[in-house]
Order: sequence, then C-alpha cells, then structure tokens
Amino acid sequence: MYRFLKKLMGIEPPLFANIDTMKKYLIVGLGNIGEEYAETRHNIGFKILDALANEKELHFETQKLGDVALYKLKGRSILCLKPSTYMNLSGKALRYWMEKEKIPLENILVITDDINLSFGTIRLKTKGSDGGHNGLKDIQHVLQTTHYNRFRFGVGADFGKGRQVEYVLGQWNDEENSKMKERMGKSVALIDSFVLSGVARTMNQFNGV
Repeated sequence: MYRFLKKLMGIEPPLFANIDTMKKYLIVGLGNIGEEYAETRHNIGFKILDALANEKELHFETQKLGDVALYKLKGRSILCLKPSTYMNLSGKALRYWMEKEKIPLENILVITDDINLSFGTIRLKTKGSDGGHNGLKDIQHVLQTTHYNRFRFGVGADFGKGRQVEYVLGQWNDEENSKMKERMGKSVALIDSFVLSGVARTMNQFNGV
C-alpha cells in the first residue's frame, strides 16, 4: 500500500532498495532513440548494452528518461541505462537515476563512441574533456565535473572535412561488422571487470586491447 501511495503521489521508490550504496553501479550507454539510429556509430553505447543484455539474458524496460535493465553480479547490483533524452541531454537521464538510486559517482560508467580512436579500440578513463562529444558535454555540464568514468569505443575518423556528423550518424561498414562480435565480447568483459575489480585494474587489463 505504501509503495502504491508513493507512486500515486509521483514519488517513485528506488529499484534497488536496502542495498549498500557502494555495491550499486550505473552503466550508461550513450545513443539516440529510434530505429534510424540503431546501427550508427554514434549509438555504440546502446549496442554494447544490448550485447551485455543478450549475454546475461536481461530485458530492458522503458522507464523515466530511458530504458533500464537490472542484474546482479557477485553481490553487486547493476543498473544499465539507455537514455531516451537523445544524445544532447544525456546528463539529465544520468543524474535522475544516479540520484534516485543513490549511486556514487565513482560507480558510474559512461559508454561512448570516440572518433579519436581507431575502430574497435577500447579505452577506459577516469576523467577528461568532452572532446566535442555532445553527450559527454551535457554530462559534464550536469555533473559539474570532468572526473567520471568513461568507456570510449573507437569508431575511427574516416571522413573528410565537414563530414563528421554524417560519419558518426552513418552505419558500420562490412569490415567493421565482421569484427563486431569479438569487440562486443571484450566490451562486456570490460564492464564486468569494472564492477568486480575496479577502474584501475580494468584500465590496466583492457586499455588498448
């Protein structure tokens, strides 16, 4: 009854209740909603979370500001989020779920595309500039810090002057698609390592592989 009344009043209870804050994790894959964006380079964050969901047999449900999937891993509780705010307002969804579930900043991982890395290169960082990426730019603005964990997946920069937007919103080519399964496996393994082993060990193990 109490849960029903809170929902009726517009107060949504946390999905992770009575769990140690330090054992909660938020994994945010950046992307744009809509079928026209599904297989574009800019949506690699969504794609990696879909690969994780497929491996762990998770189901995403549409909730406030995004699609959400939950799972447990050796005593840790993980919330995966695909924001429905479009890329430019990614920070709004991240902050909502971070505050709602009381997840500490150090337990948040943002997955994003990066044109400064060759295709398939994966790199984990604990801080850095937005690099001109609109999703990261909004997250930095909302959090008021550049110190947050981000998992950068290289998409390359095979485009001419003034063609960057067209490139990142373009679809993967045949060569990239042929390597995608192996890269998705590495990406899911990185997320597991981040949760279980921490960011420092995960950087040592996965950066550049």
